[in-house]
Amino acid sequence: MVRRTDPRSARDSLARIPLFAALSPDEIAALDAACSWRRVEAGAAIIDHQDDGTDVFFVVHGHVRVMIRQPGGQSVILRDIGDGEFFGELAAIDGQPRSAGIQAVTAATVARMPAAVFRGAIHAHPSVSDQVLALLAGQVRMLATRVTEFSTLNVRHRLYAELLRQSRPDPREPAHAIISPPPIQADLAARISSHREAVSRELAALTRAGLLDRRRGALVLLDPARLRQLVEEAYAGG
Repeated sequence: MVRRTDPRSARDSLARIPLFAALSPDEIAALDAACSWRRVEAGAAIIDHQDDGTDVFFVVHGHVRVMIRQPGGQSVILRDIGDGEFFGELAAIDGQPRSAGIQAVTAATVARMPAAVFRGAIHAHPSVSDQVLALLAGQVRMLATRVTEFSTLNVRHRLYAELLRQSRPDPREPAHAIISPPPIQADLAARISSHREAVSRELAALTRAGLLDRRRGALVLLDPARLRQLVEEAYAGG
């Protein structure tokens, strides 16, 4: 369910979006006025894959997910978008149907900006243009990595690569890496184009091998260097 909110009666503003950090208060106010603002409940679809809309959406508060639902009903998760980030820029630039769907993971407040306004901001402000170019380059790199993983690695090694991607150094033990909060197995499966049962089996195998520990509120990679080595060997063998 999507409910409208009035940003001018609350603290919501595009001033919270790093893309517009270099703009003046008056420029931000003009962009705020050009947007429609919505409150989106957790689980709600914001846009669907192949929709014709070209507006850009800015996540002022909340967490949303980029995903593609396959014909058989299985979903592939491409990436997550949090506070201060945005989506829909591809359609705003080229006018083509949406390349993926977006679903709210938590309740979120989003600002919906017309494509013409977004393109105008890119043309008028070099800092905005540079950040959009960097984002697009990052997406190309991410998708190239995912395509390579899907075409070269089996489910086991795709899972290792995804666990490493989500992990951060463990502040209590530098040799370990931590994922907190622990990922839902179904979400891991959607990220590596597999099934929850396969992910569950592989996580159990990692635990038995002494490479994974389950703590309250976290997964701990006990030997991330070994996992990286296994992924590299899988690439070499593929």
